[in-house]
Amino acid sequence: MIPNDVAITPELISEHGLKPDEYQRILDLIGREPTLTELGIFSAMWNEHCSYKSSKKWLRTLPTTGPRVICGPGENAGVVDIGDGQAIIFKMESHNHPSYIEPHEGAATGVGGILRDVFTMGARPIAALNALRFGEPDHPRTRHIVSGVVAGIGGYGNSFGVPTVGGEVNFDPSYNGNCLVNAFAAGLADTDKIFYSEAKGVGLPLVYLGSKTGRDGIHGATMASAEFDEDTEEKRPTVQIGDPFSEKLLLEACLELMASGAVIAIQDMGAAGLTCSAVEMGAKGDLGVELDLDKVPCREEGMTAYEMMLSESQERMLMVLDPARERDAEAIFVKWGLDFAVVGRTTDDLRFRIRRHGQVMADLPIKDLGDQAPEYDRPFVKADRPKPLSPADVPARNDISDVLVKMLGLPDMCSRRWIWEQYDHLIQGNTAIGPGGDAAVVRVEQGPKGLAFSLDVSPRYCAADPLEGGKQAVAECWRNLTSVGAEPLAVTDNLNFGNPEKPEIMGQFVGCIEGIGEACRALDFPVVSGNVSLYNETNGKGILPTPAIGGVGLLPDVSARATIAFKAAGEAILLVGETKGHLGQSIYVRDILGKTDDRSAPPPVDLGLERRNGDFVRDEIRAGNLTAVHDISDGGLFVAVAEMAMAAGIGASLTPDTALPLHAWAFGEDQARYLVTLLEKDVAAFLERAGKAAIPAARIGTTGGDELTLNGAIPISLAGIKAVHEGWLPAYMAAGAEL
Repeated sequence: MIPNDVAITPELISEHGLKPDEYQRILDLIGREPTLTELGIFSAMWNEHCSYKSSKKWLRTLPTTGPRVICGPGENAGVVDIGDGQAIIFKMESHNHPSYIEPHEGAATGVGGILRDVFTMGARPIAALNALRFGEPDHPRTRHIVSGVVAGIGGYGNSFGVPTVGGEVNFDPSYNGNCLVNAFAAGLADTDKIFYSEAKGVGLPLVYLGSKTGRDGIHGATMASAEFDEDTEEKRPTVQIGDPFSEKLLLEACLELMASGAVIAIQDMGAAGLTCSAVEMGAKGDLGVELDLDKVPCREEGMTAYEMMLSESQERMLMVLDPARERDAEAIFVKWGLDFAVVGRTTDDLRFRIRRHGQVMADLPIKDLGDQAPEYDRPFVKADRPKPLSPADVPARNDISDVLVKMLGLPDMCSRRWIWEQYDHLIQGNTAIGPGGDAAVVRVEQGPKGLAFSLDVSPRYCAADPLEGGKQAVAECWRNLTSVGAEPLAVTDNLNFGNPEKPEIMGQFVGCIEGIGEACRALDFPVVSGNVSLYNETNGKGILPTPAIGGVGLLPDVSARATIAFKAAGEAILLVGETKGHLGQSIYVRDILGKTDDRSAPPPVDLGLERRNGDFVRDEIRAGNLTAVHDISDGGLFVAVAEMAMAAGIGASLTPDTALPLHAWAFGEDQARYLVTLLEKDVAAFLERAGKAAIPAARIGTTGGDELTLNGAIPISLAGIKAVHEGWLPAYMAAGAEL
């Protein structure tokens, strides 16, 4: 019997995020009262962030396999074959709660954590992206959070040496008390040199690698599994502190060590730190683990077993090592100036045993820490499906030019240049398309292959109709990859929702999962990794459902890529896809008409049409028939044309479809649509090919000049709209600096 060091009270149990029935489950499993260290270990392993206890049932319904999938969910990151003996390894994770409490460090360590997930598997990171959600601009904390988050992402990624090549940003009141910081990373590896976390072999050394352990981040995973309240600021000590330079050293040391053949298994110390990494490695290999905490390198004196097991200090790894290579392995880490310590061994008794100062501080069944974590089938209520909004029922604005100008200067529609110019998107020298387009493209080493990346979701669609919103997030990501000429390969997801114990929130989650699954199956776009972030609420007010989708695509020849910018005057502008003028949940209705309480249906997603239209456009790009391509999404067709024009400094004259009201044609957000440009001499052949493939396509204008015009009238200055589009975010942030 392990002597108990602290009285386990109901208050202490609650402080650890455990419910009374969960604590009773612990008592039943171990047959006694846990020690404080053991209570902390259960708290870490059984919280929502680590155990997925509210989401497991539904995550299992997602498609996770495919001809290119080497490793799906369950490892540090997903692995997809890209040919020639190479694989792309990628994942997206949230650091939402830490980034609200301490924006700079929360966002920075989010980047550091996702990079470790990738290089833990033997991949050298080649790209980073992020999906950010902030509160309304007038909220007193929004500028502070934006500034800190952007500085944290840029500071860590730039210093580490990975290009941050894309992402997305939105503002909404629902994020006032819970910003979202979803970090994505991708890396390259050889398919025969991928490393996994499953421990193998009895009596083998467990090695601690990287930086020293401190008191930062204790209870970080538990904090990330709870709602915020008026005491949120008191949770600041649970935010980790990152050091990108140490992480760069850790990357190089790990890759050198992996190349030496000494590594049997390796695991990043992320959420729940040493606890989660050791338990996962042992449990996956059907082995026990014994740790001697006296051998763990610490940067603070007097740390207890409890603190050491729950610390989330950054830039650390745990490895199972070939004992014959121990000296060689240690020499590598000494060379890179990092800690290397044998802190334990694998056993055959399926126990998780922790010693500190010669005493056993924890002795638990290792499989039960993961396998016996509570799994809930939460009750859920799905809201009634909303009704479509007819274009005839939406008031028209006669000042169409003023509408476009206002729309392009909205917080959700303006240029993000102020953000991405703080990121180094050119480091490593392989960025072919950087931020600002449909998808980023990075060359694979020296080419000719390229990889495309995009992050997408429209939370207002998901709130109105979770099923269609989930489908649309996947479809838009698929379109963005297609728009640069890439074959969409697979996705990672980051499912951000409120409190799953509320049936209406769980209903949103279930609906979005169903939509994501349906779209991924229809588009052969499997989910190979991901993250669930729940309890994004403050004082009972939850965020909009935000299931971010991160997609990866492959270009056989990176030189055959498309961009959104018009290339020359006198080229034809064609619309691929059908326009019905869908205005439900549109930017036009929400922000121009000011109907923030719009309850109408978002645009329906026809996945068959998405597939047909997208495959046709991709084939045309690869054949060299198109000079520019842009998918149509937020704001509709007129906004997409303006974005293409601003990217090139070339205007356009448009001829609207007179069968629709002008505002519906210009600002409707119908799906499965692309704008393409091509040489005048190629128009007839293009339309003939589209007709034979049963693809809706029509000419809508011509490039040229320095204005946008409709039927030769209503001229809109390109310089004017660009000034508005580029100006809002810098002006907003500068105003905060003057306060």
